[in-house]
Amino acid sequence: MASTLEKFIHSLDLRALPRVLQIQSGIYCQGSVYEMFGNECCLSTGDVIKVIDFKINKLIASICENNEVSQFSAKVEIPLNFPGFYKVVADKTPYVSIEEIARKVSIGPTRFGHPCFYSPEDIKLANFIIKYGEQITFNSVEEVNGTMAVSCVVVRNNQSHSFTLPFSQEGEFYECEDDQIYTLKEIAEWKIPKGRNRIVKPSKTLHMWDSSNPLPENFDGCLILMPVYEVQAVMKYRKDILHILSDLDVEVKDITDCYDIGSFLQPLSLEDVFERTSKEFPMVAEIIEGPSGSQKPYNLLSTGKEIVIYKKYQAARVLASEMRSDSSKRHFLIPKSYKGKFKRRPREFPTAYDLEIARSEKEQLHVVATKAFTSPHKELFSVSVGDQFLVQQRQTSEVLYEGRKKLIDVLACEQILSESYKKVLLPMYMEGGFVEVIHDKKQYHLSEICKEFHLPFNVKVSVRDLYIEEDVLAAVPGLQFEEEITDSYLLISSANSPVESWEIPVHRLNVLVHLHSKDVQAVVPPVTKTTVEEISEEQYYMVRRYENQNLHPPPRPPKKPT
Repeated sequence: MASTLEKFIHSLDLRALPRVLQIQSGIYCQGSVYEMFGNECCLSTGDVIKVIDFKINKLIASICENNEVSQFSAKVEIPLNFPGFYKVVADKTPYVSIEEIARKVSIGPTRFGHPCFYSPEDIKLANFIIKYGEQITFNSVEEVNGTMAVSCVVVRNNQSHSFTLPFSQEGEFYECEDDQIYTLKEIAEWKIPKGRNRIVKPSKTLHMWDSSNPLPENFDGCLILMPVYEVQAVMKYRKDILHILSDLDVEVKDITDCYDIGSFLQPLSLEDVFERTSKEFPMVAEIIEGPSGSQKPYNLLSTGKEIVIYKKYQAARVLASEMRSDSSKRHFLIPKSYKGKFKRRPREFPTAYDLEIARSEKEQLHVVATKAFTSPHKELFSVSVGDQFLVQQRQTSEVLYEGRKKLIDVLACEQILSESYKKVLLPMYMEGGFVEVIHDKKQYHLSEICKEFHLPFNVKVSVRDLYIEEDVLAAVPGLQFEEEITDSYLLISSANSPVESWEIPVHRLNVLVHLHSKDVQAVVPPVTKTTVEEISEEQYYMVRRYENQNLHPPPRPPKKPT
């Protein structure tokens, strides 16, 4: 049965890909040249394409001034990077089964992928009863004893109750109100159900209104968001990827079940390649779609080139950020093999608790106070701007509080006077300000810093890495090493002239390849080279979010006695 491309994509589950479609009719029924994102192709009636992926490209928003929808509501096109934060309005249309929720709603490992629903009636399970109106958090989709189900949690009387709901569970399930705020990009990726629109309310704008803003000035109504998808597809006799917007006026028919899907080219992302077993490496691949760039290793990944992929592995990197006060910081992932040298730069500490975390057995921490603090207890020291201290150790001290003695955590220090030292105690809850005094003039390699000091750690490049054609770190006035991470990499080289091999990140490069059945001549990779990778703000937060998923948060500083 034929349907518009838009209707088909809006109802399609990503897990059902790939799908083979035949062009039925539309404005391209006689065959016409169609160009999108630099790819030119001809779609004619009867043509067959294989859809391999789709993602939201932009949003069409209906503007509702008084929270009411009408056929006269103005429609505007909004890009995904449009600034501001938005609240999601709960959908009043119920879902009729758990399977429908799993098929239409994004459920995943991040905090965005835990939607909440409630049932207007009690749901009786084998060992648990979900009460009507109770909030059910959907955490993941999994297979239980051969049956697909959703892993759920209900919090009752401050206790979490975990259980699974099978796809076959029917009833009415309504979305719960969501008090979180999101960017439009986050809403597009996680909060727009398949086949449904999404109503949002602006919560916070990030810039002043101007004439280029598609929304009315001082807008306080609702937006009904309708996604427009970018469909990635391949044609039978072409190696490049077609990028087609879902609102293209063309009708299609799903013929997957009666077509040899293996007759198409099989494009693989770097994530797909990484999922292959280690025994399948090395392999030869042709780049179907790759990043632009003349610098190594990105020049190896231009469309049409062949590469050898030797192996997959996890590699260590140090996440570093430029030290500057404004928000336009640059971020880098630095390999441990970086051969440049660094000199230390002073660290800043907002509280006495941070001094305790930063102190080490290797050297005594010397700081200068940049903010005054008056102690409420005569047993503890009051700090003036310019006071200098040598940090000793954490301990407890007895103070008099409301006529009664009380033990609190303190930081023992030595105040540096003109000709002597004075032992003082600083309350651990003290909110002041300190800057480090550096006596160490030594130059360090990155591996030495990671071994000898606690991160975060402030440095500047003193000797650039001469083995890198353009060392981007050398021009940065100051860097903060934030944390060590591990990430997924592939080791590649040129198939034609394998003089050197390079590590390329799996999750931050949009590359599609086609695997060849050629034998690899050299199983042992040539000399491996690494490079400093500069990452975007979004990639920086994704790296930190991914890295810290399984870590417990640091202990909170002790509070001031009340």
